Amino acid sequence: MNFVSPSHPKPGIAHSIFSCLNKDSTRGVVIQAATLGLVLATLLYLFSNSAQNLDRLGLSFGFDFLQTTAGFDISWSLIAYDPSMSYWRVFLVGIVNTLFLSFCVIVFGTILGTIVGILRLSPNPLVSQLARCYVEVVRNVPLLIQIIFWFTTVFSALPPPRSGYGFAGLVFLNNRGFYMPSAVTDMSGWLIAAGSLILLGPLWFLLRGIRRQQRQNGSVSRSYRIAFALWGLVLCGMALIVGSSLRWSVPALQGFNIEGGMFLPSAFGAAFIAMTVYRSAAIAETVRAGMESISKGQHEAAATIGFSRFQTLRLILIPQAIRAIIPPLANSWLVATKDSSLAVAIGFPELVSVFMQTSVNQTGRAIEIIAMVMGFYIVVSLIISYLLNKYNAHMQFKAR
Repeated sequence: MNFVSPSHPKPGIAHSIFSCLNKDSTRGVVIQAATLGLVLATLLYLFSNSAQNLDRLGLSFGFDFLQTTAGFDISWSLIAYDPSMSYWRVFLVGIVNTLFLSFCVIVFGTILGTIVGILRLSPNPLVSQLARCYVEVVRNVPLLIQIIFWFTTVFSALPPPRSGYGFAGLVFLNNRGFYMPSAVTDMSGWLIAAGSLILLGPLWFLLRGIRRQQRQNGSVSRSYRIAFALWGLVLCGMALIVGSSLRWSVPALQGFNIEGGMFLPSAFGAAFIAMTVYRSAAIAETVRAGMESISKGQHEAAATIGFSRFQTLRLILIPQAIRAIIPPLANSWLVATKDSSLAVAIGFPELVSVFMQTSVNQTGRAIEIIAMVMGFYIVVSLIISYLLNKYNAHMQFKAR
């Protein structure tokens, strides 16, 4: 016969819920779920309120306008565009122009900032003070003023095309912009880009495998050498195919303008120089701080074993300082991408200019267009942040 002790009653549902909520992990999940629900409810309210206001004004909400004809011209574009194309093409033109400007600023700004940052640590007082003055002056003048300065006092003051500057009959500079020879091919640019990406994938795996074998065995196996040779043959074959349809377009003066070659407008030149100089000053401070984080004993040890200044930088200081430089450098690259929107002040056709101004004025779809522009900057920032975080994790010391 079984007996149930009356001193240990079965706990009720309320007691079980209270015990569950008394745990830190459960409370954290509940609070996060409540916060997420509050955010979603707020977004839903804002969306429904905007939809009602648009409906009351006789305006519709949606992205169907992207398929309609834009009907306006864009002064400069890296990809083919004409007014008969859709607003979706306008969006792509703005993205490509913005990414091109940001990429150029990031590359040249990083190179210039690294040089200036190293010069700030020079033992020569004249060099270090000149580098310091450069950083202090550039950092304390707003970027927008610098962009307007370069555009109005430098590029707009250049002579017109017929009396502009020319170098060897190949490169020209005038108040409309910069002209240089360019390669032209009958093949689709998207096809060349896709082929290049397909080749880069196997190359990345090959280099990774070769580096792993060298680290483990000190040599590379024959299979990897054969695979690398095959990859080189494919690369040569692709270069021959592309090169067979390649020809050069050289700019030349025709009438009152210069035709042919590659053209970069003066607005691009002003924005590029102003943003590169401004960003290089911030990167120079990042590099200087990273270098100064290395112990002075490392400098003295390098001098003791007879290293030159360049060898000390290349072999001892930079490899160690790079771990402290990467996190703030990622922030500088993100800011450089977002700063490209300031080029709208001088009429450079980047994303904000061609899509968030002209397209909004013509279509009236402000919410959709602004949301797309914000989404673009968020995606680009997350990609840059992710890649640099991965590189930073790769460069950090790893415990064994």
